[in-house]
Amino acid sequence: MKRRTLRTILVFLLVVALLAAGYVFLFRNLWQRWQSSRTEGFPELPADSYFEIHYFDVGEGDAALVTCDGHYLLIDGGDPSCSRFLYAYLEAHGIDRLDGIICSHAHADHAGGLAGALQVATVDVAYAPVTAYDNRSFTSFVKYLAQQGKQITVPAPGDSFSLGSATATFLGPVDMDLALENENNTSLVVRIDYGNTSFLFTGDAEIAEELSLVESGADLRSTVLKVAHHGSYTSSCRDFLDAVEPEYAVISVGADNAYGHPHEEPLERLEEYCRAVYRTDQMGQILCRSDGKTVTFSCG
Repeated sequence: MKRRTLRTILVFLLVVALLAAGYVFLFRNLWQRWQSSRTEGFPELPADSYFEIHYFDVGEGDAALVTCDGHYLLIDGGDPSCSRFLYAYLEAHGIDRLDGIICSHAHADHAGGLAGALQVATVDVAYAPVTAYDNRSFTSFVKYLAQQGKQITVPAPGDSFSLGSATATFLGPVDMDLALENENNTSLVVRIDYGNTSFLFTGDAEIAEELSLVESGADLRSTVLKVAHHGSYTSSCRDFLDAVEPEYAVISVGADNAYGHPHEEPLERLEEYCRAVYRTDQMGQILCRSDGKTVTFSCG
């Protein structure tokens, strides 16, 4: 009787072990298929390829330098006081040619420092949502472009260009009539894809523009979101975050700024969606690197 009981227990344990092994095999197979499906359609990156984004600490403004395989894209330039910083940074790093400049919109805290960059580096193509605007910062930007024989290109949603092994695609604005409500809604929104990672830049787009992007059906999914309008309550609505599904967020914002940015409500939403939220007012310059599969951050 005892032998029969022992045999029954052994058979039961063997069956459990076989079932467990089967579940492990099935899970591993499904995981590998899921991983393959995530990278399907993405070109294999060259062995020596690299990708970095430097989110500069420019106070209450935006400026970021994207580098990929020796190619450079400057997105916004902070306010006019950042002109010297950008000049010195590009000169110190031997960057005398930019593949592109994206001025998300004409406000001084985004366009102000771009003239400094153009005094040390040539640019192949400069993008902005408008070709003229009545402030000194944007006028200076246009002036230094003209000295290089360049004019502003106004992109349309869906326009794209290569940056080394990366691809930048303009997604918005899709409705310039929203600018009548608020000029922030002219902001160029661009997603940069590198391997299976992606990076969304939103300028100062407010909720009206965010919703227009969602309604357009654009693929907004991104690994890293550069949060719109310095973390203001006027942006980062839940429908937009649902569409973006960000894993990480970066907020370019000035310490102790007069606007109280970033506001608590969007911060709470971002913390729901993201593994981490990085802020230039707390961490200084933020460097994001991608190997095409994962991203890493370092600060200061």
